[in-house]
Formats: sequence, structure tokens, C-alpha cells
Amino acid sequence: MGFTEIFVATHDAALKRAGLLDAGGGAPAGQGVRIPDITDYEVEQLGDLAGTAVHAGGADYELTMVDVTSDSLLAVPPAMVRALADLLTYETEGEGNVLDDVAEQWAAQEDMPFGAAQARVYVQQLAELAGDVDDSERTGLYVWSA
Repeated sequence: MGFTEIFVATHDAALKRAGLLDAGGGAPAGQGVRIPDITDYEVEQLGDLAGTAVHAGGADYELTMVDVTSDSLLAVPPAMVRALADLLTYETEGEGNVLDDVAEQWAAQEDMPFGAAQARVYVQQLAELAGDVDDSERTGLYVWSA
């Protein structure tokens, strides 16, 4: 199995990055998280878990095709970006940490190739990336999956 890379970019930069990744090249400089042995499906699962955790359930967390030139590049919908970013600041009643809870639930999904500790690192990184998305700079969160 390959890997999935999630990154912040403008539309044009995302297409260029996907082209390099499609050609087997390394990722260009820039913000991104590379997760081995998962697909875009597992990213959508994370979106659903994050949305439920921050009480933003019911939104559409399905990744969408960006451009017909790349089957491997998908865009993260704004609702999912917000839910992921909210994991950093969402306050719960009681002792729980919502980011930790989401990471544990994500790691417990069927066929996940990593445990809760590694999932927490990934969820933290993805939440930080989501927080870096800036509408005024026309950036978005993108998923490239081999």
C-alpha cells in the first residue's frame, strides 16, 4: 500500500504538488503530513469523527475531486476543515480531551495501520494544518492518495 499526503495549498499549487507526487517525485517544500498505509477513505472517517466530537455532525465530510487531470487529488470540504481545526480549541465538560478521544477512535477503526499514540500525532498535525487554511489567501486543505 502507498501513502496519503494532506497539505495546505492554493488550488494551482495543489495541482502542481499532485503532479509531482503522481510522477513519483518527492513532496515539494510546504506544509504537509504524509501518512503511510492509509487512503482517502480513512481521512473521511477522521472527518466524521472530528465533526461528531465538536458537535458539527450532519455536515458532508466527503472529499471532492479537485480537477479532472488528477484522480489522486481531493479537496477537504470546509465543514471538515473547521471540525479538524476546532479539535485544537474545543472544550468539553469533564476530564476528556476531544483531540485525544478522536485519535483513539480513529486508531480503533478497522484495518488502521497504527495505534492511538501515532494517531494522536497525526490528528494533532492535521488539526494544525486545518487551522492554517486561510480563505483570504485562497488556500485549502488537500488530500493526495497513492
